[in-house]
Amino acid sequence: MGYLPREAMMAIAEKLGIHSSEVYSVATFYNQFRLTPPGKRQIKVCLGTACHIKGGKIILDSWKRELNLEEGKTSADREYSLERVACVGCCAMAPVTVVNNRIEAKVSPTRVKGILLEFELEKP
Repeated sequence: MGYLPREAMMAIAEKLGIHSSEVYSVATFYNQFRLTPPGKRQIKVCLGTACHIKGGKIILDSWKRELNLEEGKTSADREYSLERVACVGCCAMAPVTVVNNRIEAKVSPTRVKGILLEFELEKP
């Protein structure tokens, strides 16, 4: 997940005896860390070389449009988080989207809609 709440960063700074801005600078330098809580459904769109060539940008744009959400953001209801990743190591299945650690292979704009429909059908 990589979420670092403000309170945790303050506690780390205190424990290490350093200024909180130093902890913040490390947290914002590495993209594994996030300062906002992730959504219930984390969507990661691969834009590594193979996925990029096979239309990864189109898939990212499809997610952004369908969720009405910019990359790196979490929806107001905290249902979805959307981010781009460099590579997930599934190049033969490009373009790939990872949804809550489940790999979705050969994703198309239509498949994006299908995945969202699956989520809607899961709701009580």
